[in-house]
Amino acid sequence: MSKNNNSFKIEVKIFTEDLQIARALINRDNLITKKFFYIQCYPLFKSIYDKYYTDCASCKDFIDEIYILVLSPSRRTGKCQMENFRGESTLAAWLKSACLYYCYAKYERKPPILEPICNNNDSEFMNHDSFLSNIGSCNIDLNSIDRMDAEKILSLMSNARYRNLIRIRYLEQKSNEETAEILGMSMENYYNKHKLAKEQYIRVWRKEVKNG
Repeated sequence: MSKNNNSFKIEVKIFTEDLQIARALINRDNLITKKFFYIQCYPLFKSIYDKYYTDCASCKDFIDEIYILVLSPSRRTGKCQMENFRGESTLAAWLKSACLYYCYAKYERKPPILEPICNNNDSEFMNHDSFLSNIGSCNIDLNSIDRMDAEKILSLMSNARYRNLIRIRYLEQKSNEETAEILGMSMENYYNKHKLAKEQYIRVWRKEVKNG
């Protein structure tokens, strides 16, 4: 009795259009470079740029740096990184992985919540006391929040009510009025607790950065 062995072949989807775009980029097609790399992929690069302390003056400079990273020929092989793209994912996904790996190795990651956006013309980094004294009039940049990082910091905060306030206001993105209503606070009490909650969050974050 013969046994019929069925062989299973896993089919990998190939993104042929992305392969064509990659080839055009490698061949220095100016139109494709501008349209895809600098316009279509701008939100992708901007989201990564906002999460790291780079030495780039602008996101445009950062994109230029990534362009050189993935498209400059290696001295050893004569090939650029993008020639390793095989179309087994979208080109945007491939670029995201390459960009994140590069930033992880080279740059320091920003905290889950950015330094406060204050009405302060001094661009130098404020010392800790000055930072905490000004934080009450500052806003948290929601675009910089990585939820997992933020949840980790929240879990280390000693005051449960402060944790809840930050989570509702910033992770759930409720307004000040909505957050106060959910927590059963008057607006006067809310703004006082809001300031204290942000102070505690920043203290915990700074401690984690120092110990990390």
